[in-house]
Amino acid sequence: MTSIGGAEMVDWNLAVATATRFVRPGPEVTRDEARAVVAELRQHAKSSEEHVRGYTRMIPEGHDPQDTPVLVVDRAGWVKANVAGFRELLKPLLDKMQERRASSPGGAVLGAVGGKVTGVELGMLLSFLASRVLGQYETFAPATRELPAGESAGGRLLLVAPNIVHVERELDVDPHDFRLWVCLHEETHRTQFTGVPWLRDHLEGEIQSFLGETEVDPMTVLERFREAAQSLAGARPEGEQDEGGRSIVELVQTPAQREILSRLTAVMSLLEGHADYVMDGVGPDVVPSVAEIREKFQQRRARGASRLDQALRKLLGLDAKLRQYRDGERFVRSVVEEVGMEGFNRVWTSPNTLPTKAEIAKPADWVARVHRKAES
Repeated sequence: MTSIGGAEMVDWNLAVATATRFVRPGPEVTRDEARAVVAELRQHAKSSEEHVRGYTRMIPEGHDPQDTPVLVVDRAGWVKANVAGFRELLKPLLDKMQERRASSPGGAVLGAVGGKVTGVELGMLLSFLASRVLGQYETFAPATRELPAGESAGGRLLLVAPNIVHVERELDVDPHDFRLWVCLHEETHRTQFTGVPWLRDHLEGEIQSFLGETEVDPMTVLERFREAAQSLAGARPEGEQDEGGRSIVELVQTPAQREILSRLTAVMSLLEGHADYVMDGVGPDVVPSVAEIREKFQQRRARGASRLDQALRKLLGLDAKLRQYRDGERFVRSVVEEVGMEGFNRVWTSPNTLPTKAEIAKPADWVARVHRKAES
């Protein structure tokens, strides 16, 4: 456990316990129904691999990249996996904050607050997110006894069964089609990282550079988490949330971080948009009701939820993630229409061929830079 002056910065175990306690219960299913859902998701995950590879042509025929496990989890399992990932990724930042602890004006207060309060607040945020994620490719997942990961490069694919069941019921769509549709999206992410060997290290380097540039006082970080946790607990009136406020990520940015975040935003838009493009491109051949599913799912995204939910989405930066789906899918579709799938796949050549944030908005600029430069 990372500690600061003898006081734990984050009590990770308490974060897990808090999130598990406060997370909403999943939909009611019998034991037999639950087993059937898990079995079907595993089957769809396996079949999605062939569909995605055939459609994207990212992995050469006969080439078998290192496999990563597919895990069907409940909401508590998702929490445990993400706490392990946070703990791994945030270690450099927490170590840096530990060094600043002695000279920080808020150091004494931070010691009093301690890791238990921080763990509770982090756990409350995770409890909010745990009921909303359908699936996730964990790029930097450390292997544990309960949650295995890829042998050398790490990574695992998580499918959150209760959330998938909840949404398919809410949308009133064919459950078998919906489960396969979700698996196609998540399998695309797995193909992106297993088929592009440099992508994981590139992303990790960018994230660590972002964290390494953090110069914010530790108390400011804790205050941002506290604001989010208070909103979630209902301690802050919904109307008090500033609609023009910034997310947690935006609040800790330095000029150097803004440059890094611009590159990360472009990459994440590419990855999310590509996954959306593939799931809908493969869909008509293997998911009979894909048009209905997409229409209802888009309506669900557009509706949002309560003002409290919208406030938290803003604070956590989740509204930006929705824009990534939309903008990234538009970029992929435009490039494929102009230069075909093989031409689009040049995006995976190296970090230099990734689109910039400006090119995500103007796909023709990426085509001009990558294709016409290569052909000249």
